[in-house]
Order: sequence, then C-alpha cells, then structure tokens
Amino acid sequence: MKTIKASEFKAKCLALMDEVAETGQPLVITKHGKPVAQLGPVIKRASTLAGAHAGKIRILGDIISPIDVDWEVLR
Repeated sequence: MKTIKASEFKAKCLALMDEVAETGQPLVITKHGKPVAQLGPVIKRASTLAGAHAGKIRILGDIISPIDVDWEVLR
C-alpha cells in the first residue's frame, strides 16, 4: 500500500484523490512516520439487502409448493 507524508498529502490532496478514485488503491497518510489516516475509494453497495442481487438471480421451478421428501430428522 502506498504511503505519503501528511505535508505532501496537504499539498497534493486533490490530485491524490483523483488517483485513488482511478486506481481503486488506498493511500496511507503518515505523520512523523506513523500511519494516521487512510484514503480509499468509495465502495458502492446496495442500499438494502433485498436489492443487493436485483437482476442477478433467477428462480427456476416452483419454490412455493411443498416437496415430497421425508426429512431424516422426522424418522
């Protein structure tokens, strides 16, 4: 992971933000040689679990009717 001094980050902030957005690689910001912050790309996630797989899952067959299989636990 790439690291950068806080003073250099301050001078090049906007360019570094563009670089992180393009490459997707996070950047660690250090102060006196110690990591203090991390700049990373925004990860887009579905707002709800129900919409997370919208358009990616297909249902094949009947998923509502009971199946005619005896469960081993019921024997």
